[in-house]
Amino acid sequence: MAAATHGATSAATTGPHREPGARRSRLTPEREAELYAAVLDLLREVGYESLTMDAVATRTRSSKATLYRQWGNKPVLVARALRHTTPTGFADIDTGSLRGDFHELVARMNNHQMEQDSALMRGLIHAVHNSPELLQALRELFIDPELTGLNTLLARSVDRGEISWDNAALNYVPHMLLGALIAHQLIENRPVDQRFMSDYVNTVVLCALGV
Repeated sequence: MAAATHGATSAATTGPHREPGARRSRLTPEREAELYAAVLDLLREVGYESLTMDAVATRTRSSKATLYRQWGNKPVLVARALRHTTPTGFADIDTGSLRGDFHELVARMNNHQMEQDSALMRGLIHAVHNSPELLQALRELFIDPELTGLNTLLARSVDRGEISWDNAALNYVPHMLLGALIAHQLIENRPVDQRFMSDYVNTVVLCALGV
């Protein structure tokens, strides 16, 4: 992305040396990842409602103009941060069997990351009730891509003959998986981990699908 006018003028004046508090103006992939991580850190600290573009700009030493030019608004920035930092996903999993695919998904999960993300997602679920813009951004940029990947994974299983195309449980797999991630903390007062997810997939999801 082209540097902001102020940033370009400053760079021309000071040369390659950057003062410790100087704002950065170029979004390299590394810089983008750093910014997304900062957004999620702020979300965990203050919640969605109290998160501001000013706070993001201060934490990341960016200008608000850069943030708005790149992402447009807070809901899109938050949704893209979640999408970028999601450690697991269905899109590139294809082990040749549905059981193998789900086990590979669980194997990619990180207990520490899941502990952080479960609290984050509970807060966002509360926030979407008051922010249609956040709900739309999460659907378009985070939820829908994951659902597409999951549906592809399930469709391959149907094509292989593991699951019947008219299996009623197919429509509820997303609900089962998301419900486990959110409800576990509420019921057992501890975050979800790999062991729980492995047992849950085997005894609930795969059994419901008849696999």
